[in-house]
Amino acid sequence: MNREELRKIMRGVSVAVPTPFDNNYALDLAAATDLTQWWVEQGLGTDKSMIKLCSAWGQGPDIRDTEWPDLVRTVVDAGGSGVNVMCGLKSKDTLRTIEDAKIAQDMGANSLQIELPYNHKPNQDQYVKHFTMISDAIDIGIMIYNTYWFGCDSLEPETLLRLKDAEHVAAIKWNYPDPDGYDKMKEFSDIFNVIDNSGQHVKCFKNGGAGIVSAFAPAYPAHDLRVADLLAAGQYDEAEEMVKREDEVFAPIFAKVSATGGGYRLAKAMMNIVGHPSGPPRLPTEPVSPEHEGELREAMKKIGWV
Repeated sequence: MNREELRKIMRGVSVAVPTPFDNNYALDLAAATDLTQWWVEQGLGTDKSMIKLCSAWGQGPDIRDTEWPDLVRTVVDAGGSGVNVMCGLKSKDTLRTIEDAKIAQDMGANSLQIELPYNHKPNQDQYVKHFTMISDAIDIGIMIYNTYWFGCDSLEPETLLRLKDAEHVAAIKWNYPDPDGYDKMKEFSDIFNVIDNSGQHVKCFKNGGAGIVSAFAPAYPAHDLRVADLLAAGQYDEAEEMVKREDEVFAPIFAKVSATGGGYRLAKAMMNIVGHPSGPPRLPTEPVSPEHEGELREAMKKIGWV
């Protein structure tokens, strides 16, 4: 696929789905099949939403290299023809990232989320070389994840413009270290789909953006799918009101859970509440406590998610 074809599917809601494990912390592919089929029934995996596997919120760093290819293949097969599956790749050197990208492609993913190779602390020229080499090696899409907070330089707008000829770089998951610099996305949003990763959804779309991220859409896809549709239609006030209402309802319990451990446990607790469990997180992270899960259930009831 070329960039214009890829931009038609790498937009809308980038949905970070939890990875299912059994009670012995083994990868549960049977559960992955059931969950995928339910997610597709709820409207995920279309050209308006990417089912994203192996992201941080999906415990991607905890999944072995011998496991994630089977997870990708299982989700692709369970989703059926045309399912839109993105695979997150952990930060590695260029050649190993190319190897992983080819495996994900062979397993049926049609796009990748690729972090900056932060362990190498690259300069801007090295970013261009890194992502160009990956793009040249595959036929599926790349969404660059601007993970500068791990101690490397942010990808700069002028660097993205230099990636214009890297045909499979089709999207950027955008945040920027300088709050005033967020609007620099205007320099490249006509070339790459910009997926907001800063909570500034309206600002992103007004600047030409094309999508948002969500870790909680797996439990109630209708909410974020509706928000994305409103944003795409320019109905910013209504979209902002939906997001504000969600934040107001969930902020107190989210703060309590985050104060006691990893935040991605919330997605798993939510899946329990809607009757589609994905098992426990892998240690050392512990599941949300019964007390907090009860409070989360009440919040979800209040907003109409259960």
